[in-house]
Amino acid sequence: MPVVHPIANQTVAPPLTTFPYLSTNSTLNPVAVAAAGFLNDILNKIPLPLWAIYLIAVVGTLLVLLCCLCICIKCCCKKKKKKQQQQKKKNEKVNMSDVNGKTTSALVQPDVADVDYGSTKKQRGKLLYSLDYNAAQSELNVGIKQADSLMAMDLGGSSDPYVKVYLCPEKSKIFETKVFKSTLTPVFNDHFSFQLSKASLLKSTVVMQVFDFNRFSKHNMIGELRLQLSSVDWNHVIEEWQDLGEAAEFEEEELGEICFSLRYVPSAAKLTIVILEAKNLKSMDIGGSSASPGTNPYVKVQLALDKRKWKKRKTSMKKRTLNPYYNESFTFDVTFEQIQRVHLVISVWDHDAMTRNDAMGKIFLGCDASGNQLRHWADMLSNPRRPVAQWHGLLTAEQVNSTLTLKKKIPLQSKLPFLRDR
Repeated sequence: MPVVHPIANQTVAPPLTTFPYLSTNSTLNPVAVAAAGFLNDILNKIPLPLWAIYLIAVVGTLLVLLCCLCICIKCCCKKKKKKQQQQKKKNEKVNMSDVNGKTTSALVQPDVADVDYGSTKKQRGKLLYSLDYNAAQSELNVGIKQADSLMAMDLGGSSDPYVKVYLCPEKSKIFETKVFKSTLTPVFNDHFSFQLSKASLLKSTVVMQVFDFNRFSKHNMIGELRLQLSSVDWNHVIEEWQDLGEAAEFEEEELGEICFSLRYVPSAAKLTIVILEAKNLKSMDIGGSSASPGTNPYVKVQLALDKRKWKKRKTSMKKRTLNPYYNESFTFDVTFEQIQRVHLVISVWDHDAMTRNDAMGKIFLGCDASGNQLRHWADMLSNPRRPVAQWHGLLTAEQVNSTLTLKKKIPLQSKLPFLRDR
């Protein structure tokens, strides 16, 4: 008969998890003993090993400390920024006791470090230009070299600058540089010539305006320079940098804007002009309001070949408005060889049933145009079969006519080939 050992049938209870640091010695404080027992029960109920509990406790403590550190750094930065602003305001004040009085320039203009020029005025950038007058030929040469640190006008923090140059008060010619895309430091290197006598020179002011190009809206002015030519020393060529200023309040007369699209198809030899709309036209009535009964604008579309009047069309008349909408299309037969020698003249007129129609504004495009007009024409030629629309500011008829001197209509033999042999 086998011998049964009593210990084999006994059930051994699992040992309780105890923590060496939680002692239940009766000599300790009863409150501490109760707290230790409570904490011991909680730790025993957590289904995690002891090392994981320690790790969680350490990570949580670090997160709390990190948050406190961030809050302290932020508070310190605010205090430091506030002190810097206060110090900046103090530096804006010119301390006359620091001027040594040895030079007159020290009394007139403080040192650059003592004054914050950007605190009251916007920094619009600066322009490098040149001036030279040839007395023998009565010719004034204006050079637009480059610009630097221009004000950003676009949302992307850049601009599409170009420069407009003209003389006041005559303002018979207006020149424009090419447009530079997405830059605040354009290099133009353009030169423009004005025929001007010495007497007229001393009474004139040269105006150089920097604009930000926008195809579908009004071009914003970045800044301008106005130089009275009577104060210039003409014994040598002038070339210098100057900071751009705000536009003068007596800015050039606003004649309004016109929007039209161009489309050229070389294979079909078709040039299509769509007159879309005009806005902010100048009223030709004495009252000058948009409700003036005599403001009835229409648009003339004229082509000139080799600077001779060639073909023309006109839109319908829109009554009593300074913001007419047309959306009228005109198509002309123009070969690829002719498109290089063609000028497009767009003019807005005020129809008057009783008297002669008044010219409200004018503009011309072509391969020898300048500025935005040349850009629009070049975009049309570089994108065949695709319409290219753009807004243009209107000029006076005198300004356009002085630049584009059109001759009489093309001789009859150019239209009738059989007459050439006669």
